[in-house]
Amino acid sequence: MTDIWRLSASDVAALIAQRKLSAVEAAQSALARLAAVNPRLNAVVDWRPDAVLARADAIDAALARGERLGPLAGVPVTVKVNIDQAGFATTNGVRLQKDRIAATNSPVVDNLERAGAVIVGRTNTPAFSYRWFTDNRLHGRTLNPRHAALTPGGSSGGAASAVAAGIGHIAHGTDIAGSIRYPAYACGVHGLRPSLGRVAAFNASGPERTIGGQITAVSGPLARTVADLRLALAAMSGPDDRDPWWVPAPLEGPAQPRSAALCLRPDGLATAPAICAALHDAAERLRDAGWTVEEIDDLPPLEEACRVQTLLWMGDGYEAMVEAARQEGDPGAIAALAGQAGVAASLGAARFSTALAQRATLARAWQEFFGARYPVLLMPASAELPFAADLDLQGAEAYARVWAAQTPMIGLPLTGLPSLVVSTGMAGASPVGVQLVAGRFREDLCLAAGEAIEARGAPPMPVD
Repeated sequence: MTDIWRLSASDVAALIAQRKLSAVEAAQSALARLAAVNPRLNAVVDWRPDAVLARADAIDAALARGERLGPLAGVPVTVKVNIDQAGFATTNGVRLQKDRIAATNSPVVDNLERAGAVIVGRTNTPAFSYRWFTDNRLHGRTLNPRHAALTPGGSSGGAASAVAAGIGHIAHGTDIAGSIRYPAYACGVHGLRPSLGRVAAFNASGPERTIGGQITAVSGPLARTVADLRLALAAMSGPDDRDPWWVPAPLEGPAQPRSAALCLRPDGLATAPAICAALHDAAERLRDAGWTVEEIDDLPPLEEACRVQTLLWMGDGYEAMVEAARQEGDPGAIAALAGQAGVAASLGAARFSTALAQRATLARAWQEFFGARYPVLLMPASAELPFAADLDLQGAEAYARVWAAQTPMIGLPLTGLPSLVVSTGMAGASPVGVQLVAGRFREDLCLAAGEAIEARGAPPMPVD
């Protein structure tokens, strides 16, 4: 058999279910791969091999007894260090939280374990999960396994680096402004931001999130195949009473025409030629698979959604966020907050109320777009190819450039809609990919289009 760590999650799950592979063998392969490449990448920052092997052994014993386990039985996965896993510190990449030991699992961890997954380690994030670059003063810098000079993305940079390099077959990430989708884009894997309410989430170890985070942040999967994203989404989407936003929506919706809109420059985005080429290529792949693709210029507002999203994300409690970043002394977190001072520092009750009202208006416009015109939208993930490491720290002009390029990452979470980044290949030494969006709870449409695009070419995975 080939190295187990190279296999897809779907293949590993099938082999374990058929008793052709043991969960312990899969865990040993994942841990060996971690030991081989993680010292260079620093993607996984907390792991306990003895506990991993004990969990895998328990799964093998349950299978031997004839017990029916979940769809991820024995599959090695990683989880991000900003969610609760009992007995581990929920650091969020912050020294101030290095001793915040979780007493209970988050719903995400519980659902993964109920599905039979083996959690092999916890992945890195920038301090406070603020940046599209992954480095912090507690755990250090994570490298992009495809090109060390490029950012691995953020804030789920450790997750994307790990799964791209073969450390685990599925990675958990979180996304409030691109934190699943951008690392997938930067590391040349696939990442799904589910609809708000699809995946239950809650951290008992920390204070309740402000309303902006509650209505825009989600958990979701990163993986090397779209089929593995589908498997992971099903596992992560189980019910949990701790999340009042969770919705028991079906994973498959009514049949829709295989039709997509293509927009190269939403709201006049300065999309780079290499990305326009990738979008045209993806459109041709869809057409080759029997889809109808129409290029359009008009979309619901994206820049306005970006402004409102930023206000809700960073504006509520801004002064406390700045003080925490100052105490932590993290340059990236300080720069991220300083870059939005003009938006966030002036927030008052009236402006915050207006922002919440604007959210409803914008979310409605986007949902109506999918309800009346097109089931799927094909659009840029970012206006640029993956950034050079720490570009956002190279002065105000560089920071503004990063922020402008990330409009598709920032604006869409405000709508509550699902979005999927599919890696389509390489542009020189840089990964490149596209973003697919669909109506609320229609992840199935994003995944169907993503599979058609993936079937016609993707960069080699995992990175050897």
